Amino acid sequence: MATAAEALPTLSAQGDPKQKESYNDEKRDSVEIAESIKGDVYDDLRVIDLGEDGKERPIETDIDVATRLISLEDEPTLPAFTFRMWFLGLGLACFGSVLGQIFYFRPQTVYVSQLFIQIIAYILGRVLEEIIPGPGNVRPELKTKDNRFWRFFNPGPFNLKEHVAITIFASTAAESALAISIFAADDLYYGIHPNVGVGIFTLIGSQLMGYGLGGIMRSFLVYPTYIVFPNLLPTVQLFDALHRGKKIMLQKKRVKFFWLVFIGIFVWEWFPEYIAPTLTGISIFCLANQDSAWFTRIFGGAAGNEGLGVFSLCLDWNYVGSGGGSLGALFTPLSTQLSLYSGTAICIIAFCACYARNTWNGQNFPFLSQALFNENGTRYNQLAILDEKFRLDPVKLAEVGLPWFASSQVLTRIGSNLAIGATIMHVAIWYGKNIIEVVNKYRAGDNYDPHLAKMKVYAEVPMWWYILTFVGSFAMAMATLYTGHSGLPWWGLIVGLIIATIFLPFVITVYAITGFSPNIQSLVQMLGAAMIPGNPQANMYFTLYGFNTLDQARGLIRDLKMGQYTKLPPRVTFTVQALGAVIGGLLNYVIMKVIINTHREILLDVQGSNVWSGQQVQSFNSDAISWGALGSVLYAPGRRYVIVPFSILIGLAVPIPFWLLHRFFPRLGANKVVTPVLCWTLGYLSVGINSSVFTTFCLAVFSQYYLRRYRPRWFRKYNFLLSAALDGGTQVMVFVFTFAVGGGSGKVINMPTWALNPKGNPDYCKRLT
Repeated sequence: MATAAEALPTLSAQGDPKQKESYNDEKRDSVEIAESIKGDVYDDLRVIDLGEDGKERPIETDIDVATRLISLEDEPTLPAFTFRMWFLGLGLACFGSVLGQIFYFRPQTVYVSQLFIQIIAYILGRVLEEIIPGPGNVRPELKTKDNRFWRFFNPGPFNLKEHVAITIFASTAAESALAISIFAADDLYYGIHPNVGVGIFTLIGSQLMGYGLGGIMRSFLVYPTYIVFPNLLPTVQLFDALHRGKKIMLQKKRVKFFWLVFIGIFVWEWFPEYIAPTLTGISIFCLANQDSAWFTRIFGGAAGNEGLGVFSLCLDWNYVGSGGGSLGALFTPLSTQLSLYSGTAICIIAFCACYARNTWNGQNFPFLSQALFNENGTRYNQLAILDEKFRLDPVKLAEVGLPWFASSQVLTRIGSNLAIGATIMHVAIWYGKNIIEVVNKYRAGDNYDPHLAKMKVYAEVPMWWYILTFVGSFAMAMATLYTGHSGLPWWGLIVGLIIATIFLPFVITVYAITGFSPNIQSLVQMLGAAMIPGNPQANMYFTLYGFNTLDQARGLIRDLKMGQYTKLPPRVTFTVQALGAVIGGLLNYVIMKVIINTHREILLDVQGSNVWSGQQVQSFNSDAISWGALGSVLYAPGRRYVIVPFSILIGLAVPIPFWLLHRFFPRLGANKVVTPVLCWTLGYLSVGINSSVFTTFCLAVFSQYYLRRYRPRWFRKYNFLLSAALDGGTQVMVFVFTFAVGGGSGKVINMPTWALNPKGNPDYCKRLT
């Protein structure tokens, strides 16, 4: 042990404590460090895992993540383009896109987890490995000649590269396209039904444009070691556990641990999701006082738009886990989560103070709501202020009056804009030098990441592929602007793309290092309103190309990093991403039409039901009206909500005091404050089910502080697998629940009312709406 410890001073010196909580440090050559490693991540103990005291040290830096959590093993001869990959990739892409669109219309924003798709793909892949004839089939009756044709069908055991390709293929399709929000808003609120062909080409163009942009910038937004993407770690560790070191006893224990937790959470989730919804939010305060409106606002949170969920205990992983709006308590860096929950405390105080003081006439409206209102609290009819071309009619506006937001929604908009300004300044002062260094290394042809060095054996995607994707998508977008009567002029599309290009490096840097993804949607809407005033339709399309392009690029870059971590050939990654985006968009459109036609009245209701909700479409439409039609009136200097756009400028100043504090007093830890997160959480509790916040905070401290620091070996081997199992099992349960009893099949089977499934709010708080 002494020899191992003596070898560690140079390795442990790699971590700079000033940045270790954010996995951000590239002071030493990570390729050089990686080459000195013996053993793999599933081994019990390696020299690189030891500290100077001979004991395992915590995961602290980006190089720790790249070399101690993620395997550097690779087998370049493994095939990726097999029959199994295409069959399962296409099948799960269709499945994931349908499920993702269903989740878009649920009361709490729930996404189809990559972990869910990853687990289903593995199970089905192993089945196909056994039943498809080929030279790799171990059954004598199914073993064939070893030629190219049969190797395509079954080359051998279901391998890592097939598995990763299927996962990226299907998860890309599972993300609901932003264009769907436009089509849904048009159908629900404007009675507009776009031509099917125009809708399809709008979807394809808007989805693929960001892919071209992201690929062009991959040299400094994918390849560097400090580009970690904490939310990928559970997925990548599960790939390693399922495909590497299968004969090693420790790896078998990790796989068994995963499946036990997976099955356990699948069974448990039936209780809070269906049998006993009170378990979604147990509030002692509401149980003590069931007649107080303020108790509901502060302590309630088990139903959509009910309350802030202060000190509620949530036993539903669907909302505690990373699929239900949480950043991911078990894998997001502690600095990010402490910033988030500090901001959440400010959010609670601000929401209550503004409502109590009747700021912006907040007491006339629901405490939490995404809708537009008249001053007397009735729903605002946006069609009443628009002409036949859906543009603002000043005469009608004068008759109807300006709309109002709930005070919580105003604070949410302020927080979003503060975060945009903070993101720009935060990246510039903390990471600007790192980005410049990486670009210079890429131009010099250096290997500046151990996983990137391993990828050199594969043919890179030529830059012209990404450029051609971007140009083709741009042509489709330009054509559908006019054939679809969007109201957005040609120069508006170009300006939107310029905005996406400028902000992409800032957003990705914060997302990849902290696990938090800044949202520039409100900025795009504000700029669109300034350039094309009085036109909500044009504003929605400007948002589509200015914001969605960036969001799609973010998804491509994240999956390119997954490909780098798992050594998937770049051209395979490009192919499955592009196809997944196209297939997903087409099916999103079909399912959206079915749900709207079936549940129109519920989707138009403020609170919706416990199964279906139109809150996302309501919020998107409210933004389009408030910015597109009324931006120059509501947000102009001297007007009611002038603070909202000016919050971007205020946000630019937020990171500077922390940077100055760290420069003069480095021991205070001011560098660990993630200012974009701190700002954004001013509106963190403005929507959905909030009873999970306190529980998630406790888990974050337990995992990212106690386990990471005091149980580093267990943290390295099991923490991320635990996250994968909990998220994956919950996602499978939600899918089964949705189609079995939740209305996904067209019929809802309600659980009978009993003590843990009461009428009204599940946590027994007084119902206010």
